[in-house]
Amino acid sequence: MAVYNSKEKKEEIFLEYGGSKTNSGSTEGQIAYFTYRISKLSEHLKENKKDHSCRRTLLTLVGKRKRLLTYLASKDIQKYRDLIEKLGIRK
Repeated sequence: MAVYNSKEKKEEIFLEYGGSKTNSGSTEGQIAYFTYRISKLSEHLKENKKDHSCRRTLLTLVGKRKRLLTYLASKDIQKYRDLIEKLGIRK
C-alpha cells in the first residue's frame, strides 16, 4: 500500500461520503476513495513517467470508478449529480 493511503485518510473519506468510517461498501464512498487514489497516482506519474505498473493501476481505478458512476446514475440520478459536483470529476 502506498504512503498516501493511510488508514485515517481512508476512514475520513468514507465518513464524509459513505455515512460512517466503516461503511466502505457504499457506492458514493467507493467513488470518492477511487477519485482520491486517482489524483494521487496522477501526481506520482507526472514525476515518474516510466512507472508502468502504476499507470496500469491508474487505468484500472478509472475503469472501476466509471462503472460505479454508471451504476449510481442508473440507481439514483440525483445522488450521482450531487456526487460529481462535490468531487469535481465532470465538466
